[in-house]
Amino acid sequence: MSRDEAVYRGYRRAELELLYSHRHRIEGYDGYLERWPRESATARERLDLIPDVAYGRRAAERYDVFPAGPRAPVHVFFHGGYWHSQDKHGFEFMAPAWVARGAAFVSANYPLCPTVTLPEIVESCRRCLAHVHDHAATWGGDPGRVFVSGHSAGGHIAACLVSTGWEDLGRGRPADLVKGGAAVSGVYDLEPMRFLEVNDTLRIDGATVRECSPLRTVPRTAGPLLLAVGTGEGEEFARQQRDHAAAWRSAGLECREMVLDGENHFSIVDGLAREDAELFAAVFALMEA
Repeated sequence: MSRDEAVYRGYRRAELELLYSHRHRIEGYDGYLERWPRESATARERLDLIPDVAYGRRAAERYDVFPAGPRAPVHVFFHGGYWHSQDKHGFEFMAPAWVARGAAFVSANYPLCPTVTLPEIVESCRRCLAHVHDHAATWGGDPGRVFVSGHSAGGHIAACLVSTGWEDLGRGRPADLVKGGAAVSGVYDLEPMRFLEVNDTLRIDGATVRECSPLRTVPRTAGPLLLAVGTGEGEEFARQQRDHAAAWRSAGLECREMVLDGENHFSIVDGLAREDAELFAAVFALMEA
């Protein structure tokens, strides 16, 4: 296939690389990656913390819990990093705002590519949510109010988890184990990932696209879904969100879209850490409802 040949929605490979990369469009990109771990370390020092709860056999199958008192709703967050990088410890700067509002905050790790495949990542994250549900009461969380969110690759994961048929996984878990979720700056159709350089690491093929694209696996029933993207993230991320919201609504499911003015692929994450932020308020309202 020629490098000048269109491979996806009329785009050539080089064009897709620019559309799905963010470093070139974010001024001070490295500043986020330096600040978030520093603020997260402060949160771990100041808040009650139950670290590294194991939900599986792999070393990466761990989550941190920031409790918020008895019968608290539970907010489980999955980090981004294109399914092959980053760690829960870089995103726990969000915890203080959620705990202050009375919600337990869970920051989850999951195994990364290329050690595992993307379908294995999704299954691992499902085990994580099931474990949180089964054990929430031991640290004061309400197993009847488990919600999920994620950013970027984590947004994809969150969308997969909201779409999961939990009753099919056995052990008598409720069909609505996840009461709702928020996917921020997510990828909902994995097809363009096949043509990016990062796919040398991800190894996404046609079967993975069909199995793990939330856009192609819309459920019959599910809790409400919130989708958020920034105006500074480029047309493909905005288009992915529009398409997924349309598919969700076509199935008769509840979906709210947010397009946040001036936010880029990284600045949008700060909106999950500030009680006065529009994104925080929207996710909290989802949990209250």
